[in-house]
Amino acid sequence: MIQEVENIPQMPDYLKQYITQQDYSMYTAIDHACWRHIMRLNSYFFKDHAHSKYLEGLHEFGISIERVPKISEMDEKLKKYGWRAVGITGFIPAPEFLEMLAQSILPIACDMRKIEHIDYTPSPDIVHEAAGHAPIVADPGYANLLHKIGKVARYAIYAKEDNMVYEAVLKLSETKEDPHSTEKDIQEAQEGLNTALKSVKYVSEAQKLTRFGWWSTEYGLFVDKNGKTLIYGAGLLSSVGESYFCLNPEVKKVQMTIDCMNQDFDITKPQPQLFYTDDFSKLDAIVDEFSKTMAYKIGGVAALNKALEARTVTTTQLDSGLQISGTLVDYKTNSQGEIIFLKYTGSCQLSKEELQYVGHGANYHKEGYSTPLGVIKSVNKTSSQLTNEDLKNLGFVEGKKSKLEFYSGIVVTGVLSSVLLHQGKLHVITFKDCEVKWNEQVLFAPEWGDFDMACGSEVVSVFGGAADRDAFVKETIGMCSKARVQKCNLIDENKSLVTMYQQVRDLREQNLWNKDVEHSIRQIATKLDQQYPLDWLLRFEILEFLKLNNSKTDLVEKLIAQLNQLSKNAPNIKMLIDRGFKLLVS
Repeated sequence: MIQEVENIPQMPDYLKQYITQQDYSMYTAIDHACWRHIMRLNSYFFKDHAHSKYLEGLHEFGISIERVPKISEMDEKLKKYGWRAVGITGFIPAPEFLEMLAQSILPIACDMRKIEHIDYTPSPDIVHEAAGHAPIVADPGYANLLHKIGKVARYAIYAKEDNMVYEAVLKLSETKEDPHSTEKDIQEAQEGLNTALKSVKYVSEAQKLTRFGWWSTEYGLFVDKNGKTLIYGAGLLSSVGESYFCLNPEVKKVQMTIDCMNQDFDITKPQPQLFYTDDFSKLDAIVDEFSKTMAYKIGGVAALNKALEARTVTTTQLDSGLQISGTLVDYKTNSQGEIIFLKYTGSCQLSKEELQYVGHGANYHKEGYSTPLGVIKSVNKTSSQLTNEDLKNLGFVEGKKSKLEFYSGIVVTGVLSSVLLHQGKLHVITFKDCEVKWNEQVLFAPEWGDFDMACGSEVVSVFGGAADRDAFVKETIGMCSKARVQKCNLIDENKSLVTMYQQVRDLREQNLWNKDVEHSIRQIATKLDQQYPLDWLLRFEILEFLKLNNSKTDLVEKLIAQLNQLSKNAPNIKMLIDRGFKLLVS
């Protein structure tokens, strides 16, 4: 069942199942210290190197430097901009993530990265979402870009291999951020991702949009009117390390065009090149340009071929408006190339305007679906144009078996049972005791049950996922098939360390300095030397506290020496410590 979360915006249940209630008590003093160090470095660096809306957005959305933000408070601030914030945990499937963006809902990961990954984490966390994406939403052009990507991605076709890669990335990211994971666990998860990546045979519509999102909203650069290159991508804004080095000349900078969709990326490594724009509306235009090539816009045989190649659930929309959702496995055309027959496997759904017809969901059509398309020979009308009078003239009276013969040569023989109409057009005709044949090939046999024939003659659109996703998910996999909970970084090995971090925070926030406070700080530093000789961040926080209060004790020099020693064999820690030192004297 769906987890109860307070004050969430209106959304379908299949999206609600990914929402997590932020448990603020799960953040440890180490988590808050990591957040604080990241934000102190970022605020100092990004005042000159981030998009102009970044610092303004931090303030507008109530994102504090001192502690991990509360999503409920961010939600209240975002409402002023027409957006909402909800908590999630870990990676959620890209279609669901992007559909939330299309609805002006910003998913914010509740988890906080481990201190070992303070400079960068491959897993979504609250630094990435709250301090990365959220601040730039204050810029209308960026907010509109998020909308645009989300709306177009709603119709993108995902390949079967895309889902395999998603599951492997999820596994690897969760394993890396799990404080209980071993090196063996991480290696096995990495091998799983490598295997999934090798299985990818082509680049799907969804993957191309994912690449565009990666190079824009995640790793995008912005050139302002003065020609200065600034950071706006959330992946860079939340990465203390990569943001610091990405503006160097060694990192190639390329103007953003639709060609960026041909450039793959590796989430585990710094990016060798980045793309820039000088106007977010130009990125909107790229999305529009790409959408014109997508199956939902082009329809016809080309669109069906994309669905066949994907081997995932897609929706075929007919000229009548009827929508058929399922995994397409075959279609037939006549000598003129016109589509005359569709065949799907697995659970299927019939809908209108993205709402499932009653009785035509995945529970009923659970073993596939097929239907002829085209024009009825004797009346020269498409099946959706047939009237009651036409059906009577064709011999379909109560209890009597008759037949429909299409120009394609497909013949449907059976007893008319019922019809579904929408806006004056036939959508579905149900036959009992029905046989469907094309020449000598049997396409449907009476023993298979009732035959629900879709009415229409042309495929006008094909898009990814089911038409009525909420109903389809409920009837196939159900809700919350895998419950997700917010991750906690507290483990037995760091409990005493967490207590020391909290003690230093409490002393700092008391805003007092006297001999008793100095004595307490010395006691913590001594205990730190005894129990946690490799921890650098608490030593830095103690040093900062002493410097703040102009302490001239020998402990200052001792801490500086310890930090320099700890940074010798760890380049990422050296960068964090050295940049921290600069803050102390700025």
